Amino acid sequence: MSAETIDYSWMHEQISAEQYDAMPEELCRNIEIVDGMVHMSPAASSYHNDLMRAIANGLEAACGPSWRVTCVADLRLRDIPLQNRQPDVLVYDTETPRRRPPIPASAALVAVEIVSPGSQSTDRIVKPLEYAAAGIRFFWRVEIDGDVPVVYTYALDGTTGTYRGTGVFDGVVKTNVGFPVEIDLTDV
Repeated sequence: MSAETIDYSWMHEQISAEQYDAMPEELCRNIEIVDGMVHMSPAASSYHNDLMRAIANGLEAACGPSWRVTCVADLRLRDIPLQNRQPDVLVYDTETPRRRPPIPASAALVAVEIVSPGSQSTDRIVKPLEYAAAGIRFFWRVEIDGDVPVVYTYALDGTTGTYRGTGVFDGVVKTNVGFPVEIDLTDV
């Protein structure tokens, strides 16, 4: 019996959009690309996944036929250097093809990040800056503190190109993202 040698050198070099788009979809599900470098995404907790599904279901029930909602979507923020993120929930235009390559930021309406213990700074600081720079109109940050999640909602300010807070919700999220949204998260 022989041991197979696997070449992981690609994880230590910048990759291009073309290289990423040629990777197997199974591999791309577990990585984000930051400035062309591969970053592994840790597995989420069961509660995180339940919360993600509840938010996605609530947004899907509210969005109407012009928008599509997905969980952990491959989102292309820019090509050079390559920047792909995987928001926990994404609302995007239904005209966008659902097959690879990744969903372009120009098609995204709302990006939702549920803050995880291993990615607090990234979810709270880095990703909102990246999403705003890419022109995504709405951003939600979900904090898991205690029994009920707290959702911070933001809208892109067209003048400054940064997000401004639009609300803080514990339990029930009631806001507008181009369509009215009401999501009860108290029983998740």
